[in-house]
Amino acid sequence: MIGAATAGVPTLRPVADLLVVLPALNEEDSVGRVVDEVRRARPDADVLVIDDGSTDATAARARDAGARVMVLPFNLGVGGAMRAAYRYAHDRGYRYVVQVDADGQHDPADLRRLQERMSDTDVVVGARFAGIGEYEARGPRRWAMRLLAAVLSRLTSVPLTDPTSGFRMVNQRALSLFAVEFPEEYLGDTVEALVLAHRAGLRIGQVPVAMRERTTGQATQNVFRSSAYLLRVVAAIGLAVARRAPEIVSAPERHEVK
Repeated sequence: MIGAATAGVPTLRPVADLLVVLPALNEEDSVGRVVDEVRRARPDADVLVIDDGSTDATAARARDAGARVMVLPFNLGVGGAMRAAYRYAHDRGYRYVVQVDADGQHDPADLRRLQERMSDTDVVVGARFAGIGEYEARGPRRWAMRLLAAVLSRLTSVPLTDPTSGFRMVNQRALSLFAVEFPEEYLGDTVEALVLAHRAGLRIGQVPVAMRERTTGQATQNVFRSSAYLLRVVAAIGLAVARRAPEIVSAPERHEVK
């Protein structure tokens, strides 16, 4: 279900160049504030909240803040939510799509910096461990993330300090790929997605960003489960590289949407 920003008032207009996507699961305490921040930072962009099977008022709070809302019938995880968002954006001809956390950890002020980097990349990652901010990972999670960063950097021939960051922007070439093929498992939407992009010949880059502390809700994975899965993803990278390179289909023409 996709609702317009103002319920009951159908409005037709050309899509914006940029679609800001907030995948959200039970983020009623933060999603409205984040939508407000995004709209202030990028008033020229459209904002889409993917309500990923929430059992609270996430969808209502997002609509009240002026976002479009896609309500999924049950929880698909971030990967499934973003695949739905990429298909939505691809079918409507958006030129850029950026994923922003609904819990407020990503700073919308960085959106323009990410888009500026799109001049020579197809996928740009907002990297936490690149010299800006004080965010730190500790213990096994830190070791696993460093290992993943080293593997992905070597594989893509691009220095990547934070391949698990969900703060990333794509252009139409990457959008055409991700609308059809996008990993849905936990962390597949970040790490394996970069492998897919590289295998498809897309250009990958990163921009240093400062991560903010979560102020509401709880993380969906604890440190130990995250660390174990990060190590599993390293093995999955080899399988992703071995399979046939994905093909990129052309994007449709831009058109007016409701």
